[in-house]
Amino acid sequence: MSLEQATLAPGYTIPRLIKGGWQLAGGHGEVDRAAAMADMDAYVAAGVTAFDCADIYTGVEQLIGDWRRGHSEAAAGVRVHTKFVPDLSALATLDGLGIERLIDRSRARLGMPTLDLVQFHWWDLAIPGWVETARTLVALRDRGWIRLLGGTNFNTASLRTLAEAGVQMTTMQVQYSVLDDRPARQMVPWGRAKGMHLLCYGTVAGGFLSERWRGRPDPGMALENRSLVKYKLVIDDAGGWDFFQALLDALGGVAARHGADIAAVAIRHVLDQEGVAAAIVGVRHGGHLAAHLRAASLTLDAADRAALGAVLAQRRPLAGDVYELERDREGRHGRIMKYDLSRAPA
Repeated sequence: MSLEQATLAPGYTIPRLIKGGWQLAGGHGEVDRAAAMADMDAYVAAGVTAFDCADIYTGVEQLIGDWRRGHSEAAAGVRVHTKFVPDLSALATLDGLGIERLIDRSRARLGMPTLDLVQFHWWDLAIPGWVETARTLVALRDRGWIRLLGGTNFNTASLRTLAEAGVQMTTMQVQYSVLDDRPARQMVPWGRAKGMHLLCYGTVAGGFLSERWRGRPDPGMALENRSLVKYKLVIDDAGGWDFFQALLDALGGVAARHGADIAAVAIRHVLDQEGVAAAIVGVRHGGHLAAHLRAASLTLDAADRAALGAVLAQRRPLAGDVYELERDREGRHGRIMKYDLSRAPA
């Protein structure tokens, strides 16, 4: 099948599904290297020719780089999006040379003299230096080390600050799902005027938006990994377990009408939102490719949207702008959110 495409910049097009790499990092269980490589082959063969990773996802840049070195013909058509996430303890003293060293490490791991897209994250916006760091990344882009510069989990106010400093992000990676519509409130209107595109994770809430959880009792926080803890907090904030079960029923009804599954409908819902270029789909064990491709081909009609809308009208809005609730929780409870998997090895 031919996947929908999104143009992020002149001459730079990606499929609207991106193969995620977070689940291949520490914190999700042992990774079968051969199976992970086979999954890359399968997704690329199916047209999912964009991968997402990060310098702090332990081993993932190297894994993708090794795949690229062993599959040079297929790799030539694959976009690799990584993230630049300096450690919290290093923010106060991070300088230009340190930034260059970290970016150069990603280039070496991935085997890419020019990184396709670098997505910048700064743990604590109260620590100065993030504007200067972004400017250094712009300089590295101008030098040819980076093709496109994006961000991850900045709020709209921070994007305005960066834009005023001459830093324009091509993309912003955000959490977006039927449970969490925060990007639509401020970031999408702002980004529309700036030509910024959203790359969305969390579209299936770490697997909660699936048949597996339909009809199940509330598990509390007795969950197997930090990703599920993160999304269970979102469920609780959005309306609690009873609301969540009603939402799964609505998603399940739509899925049954289309011969799809709940996850495919949840992903499609996000892809249909304004400003969304692509959804990042997580792959660790394999076996999800068909469902992911179904999301790409699915068309939701007015009746589908009405069925979902009736339940979503009961959703409690999550507080604040993009990632503000998570930043607050990180400060109060430690980093249990998206990037608390590991620190990048030296």
